[in-house]
Amino acid sequence: MRLLKDKKIGVLFGGVSAEREVSLRSGAAVFNALKAIGYNAVLIDARKDLCSLLIKEGIEIAFPVLHGGWGENGAVQGMLEVMGIPYTGSGVLASALAMDKEASKQIFIKSRKGK
Repeated sequence: MRLLKDKKIGVLFGGVSAEREVSLRSGAAVFNALKAIGYNAVLIDARKDLCSLLIKEGIEIAFPVLHGGWGENGAVQGMLEVMGIPYTGSGVLASALAMDKEASKQIFIKSRKGK
């Protein structure tokens, strides 16, 4: 069994949202922390050709550090699931619901009714 440190981790950062600059800084910090403790990590700028980049780099685990838009709404998570690449963070449904403030509010209201 291969150790987690032997697997190639893609730190997904940047992207195409208005929050790109924040994501670039956050992603670089995560990448540097992973490298400092011995993980095999690479930075992947999550542009529109993300799927091709993940295949080209041979990414085995994704660590999304994306802000706004499709980086947080479940789209990237869905793509990773279709590709069979495990990832950190919330899944597709949780990500999509978290970005939809009205749907999140309704879930919170309904969860309180049973208490």
